[in-house]
Amino acid sequence: MSALLLNLDFAECPPKKSLEGNAKHRNFVRRRRFLEQRGFLNKKNQRPSKVPKPHSEPTKKGETPRVDGTGKIHPPQRKKTAASSDGSEQSLDKKAAVSWLTPAPSKKTDSVVGKVDLLGEFQSDLPKIKSPPARSQKKPLQKKPPQKSAAQNAPQAHSDSVRSGASQKPGKMVAIDCEMVGTGPKGHVSSLARCSIINYDGDVLYDEYVLPPCPIVDYRTRWSGIRKHHMLKATPFKTARSQILKILSGKVVVGHAIHNDFKALQYFHPKPLTRDTSQIPLLNRKASCPENATMSLKTLTKKLLGRDIQAGKSGHSSVEDAQATMELYKLVEVEWEHHLAQNPPKN
Repeated sequence: MSALLLNLDFAECPPKKSLEGNAKHRNFVRRRRFLEQRGFLNKKNQRPSKVPKPHSEPTKKGETPRVDGTGKIHPPQRKKTAASSDGSEQSLDKKAAVSWLTPAPSKKTDSVVGKVDLLGEFQSDLPKIKSPPARSQKKPLQKKPPQKSAAQNAPQAHSDSVRSGASQKPGKMVAIDCEMVGTGPKGHVSSLARCSIINYDGDVLYDEYVLPPCPIVDYRTRWSGIRKHHMLKATPFKTARSQILKILSGKVVVGHAIHNDFKALQYFHPKPLTRDTSQIPLLNRKASCPENATMSLKTLTKKLLGRDIQAGKSGHSSVEDAQATMELYKLVEVEWEHHLAQNPPKN
């Protein structure tokens, strides 16, 4: 056993301070010091809760609870952690920054947009969501092309109907025949005195006597069939002309030597809408006549239709002549329209 060395200082202890106050106060101070040394005073001041709070967590080993000034015990604060993809825990302290919530620093720090536009940077870090497929937009309405005039549409429509083997519609084709009287010097000027228009089926659409604007010198009754009493209730020329042109507008007009009828009407009809039976070589060929010759309506009707017209001294009938003209045209309608479709006449 090694010797124990004791180093004792036998110097006198410093005198204790005398307690001030009366005896009652000195006893209170002594008792308080005694309790502080024993540790009873601290235990007396604390107010431990017998029943733990429902949401409080038990303290772990090595952690001490925190006591505030009011005497309440608070559990030790733990740092929040979040599990990362690799399994390690990351701290989620309030001061710690989250990568995808923290906006990226803007390059344009001096501009107002760079300081304010935080929402755009925040949205750029969010996971992208595929947008639904766009709906098919309706096609814009196309403007209709400007409509052509009736004179331009009629030849094309007629050629299409012929190619398909169909004949002209009754409302789109008419036949005309006019009777003239002599006016002017010695009655050499032919003026309109009667006009007859029939449809494709031969029905009469218009048949009126017309009073010429000039005095009649020669009635030409032997050929026209016009007499003086026919002019008593005749329609004035201007009125009759407007009525006739209204019927002919936009229609295919058939006639024999039709240029004479248009001259009496002081009117010019488009050539694509005109069919002159005196200028159709197919009719002359069917009638065994020269193709380039101009045959009379009476001759063609006799040879091809087998009946006589313009007979007797009473004169011609414009209705009868118009009906014969339409029947002659029907004999060669398909072949002639096919020829015109390949060789359209110039207006």
